[in-house]
Amino acid sequence: MFEKLPRLTIWIVIAIALTVGIGLLAPHQLPVTLYKVSLVVLAAVLGYWVDRSLFPYARPDNPKIDCSKSTAMIRRAIVVSAIIIAIALGA
Repeated sequence: MFEKLPRLTIWIVIAIALTVGIGLLAPHQLPVTLYKVSLVVLAAVLGYWVDRSLFPYARPDNPKIDCSKSTAMIRRAIVVSAIIIAIALGA
């Protein structure tokens, strides 16, 4: 039954249900929720580009220097996570 659905479909449904719940229980919080979600998304994009600019030759898809693929992926996850946390805590 769930094999034909795109990936993360269940999480999209959960997010929509939670947003509807916020709208029903506390409609005045919807702008705050939208603001916080947009900050996290912008922070993720910023983190990705910061990692790309700091490590242009050590990309996870094509490491050209002494950097394994898993090391590059972990490094990118740490950089993106740190920026997301910094922006989320600062707002």
